[in-house]
Amino acid sequence: MKNLSDITAAILAGGLGTRLRPVIGYRPKVLAEVGGRPFITYLFDQLAAVKVKKVVLCTGYLSQKVKEALGGNFGSMSLSYSEEPIALGTAGALRLALPLLRSDVALVMNGDSFCETNLKAFYLVHQLREAKATILLTEMPDTSRFGWTEIEDDGRIRGFIEKRKTNGPAWINAGIYLIHRSLIEDICPDRMVSLEKDIFPSWIGRGFYSFRCQGRFLDIGIPESYAAAKQFFNQEHPS
Repeated sequence: MKNLSDITAAILAGGLGTRLRPVIGYRPKVLAEVGGRPFITYLFDQLAAVKVKKVVLCTGYLSQKVKEALGGNFGSMSLSYSEEPIALGTAGALRLALPLLRSDVALVMNGDSFCETNLKAFYLVHQLREAKATILLTEMPDTSRFGWTEIEDDGRIRGFIEKRKTNGPAWINAGIYLIHRSLIEDICPDRMVSLEKDIFPSWIGRGFYSFRCQGRFLDIGIPESYAAAKQFFNQEHPS
């Protein structure tokens, strides 16, 4: 079995961050400062801890600022950039980056969220199931901001439920995925396509599994959650 050090990670870093502009101004969301450093560098730390060597940043909004701020390396990891010429959505951006993804399986992460998890176990279970795609799920007591994921007893994805005003605990998409390049190749190129809304539902029944974890989760998409980010990372958490 291959190790995580053999695969390419892709971070979806093209979001506009419209809701955060009152607090971070006109800067890419992934560069929002948390504890004196760009938020995305916490994802880099998580990847470095499992020896990932190659990271592709899928950039869009203010892409040049991202590249200038982060450069070509983070420690021993090499950073490369796939820049959207137009807004392509999360799936379209991933499809555009395909030539830079050098492994059969890509570890894909949302650039504006963080989840404490055992990435090695995540990858091992993905391999043992011979899955085509695996989505990391975390249980949230308050799901009013998030959609829910329905899963079968064997971990297969059964369906997705759009976010509702009603509150309650459920398993939500934690923004970390393992995806075989054959599925990425099937995404229609040069079009705006969303992983969550357009692509994931079409993968149900095609070897699409879930991996559940109990780690803490942070999404900095709104000012209230961004304000909590410094305290989140100041608390001890597993690598």
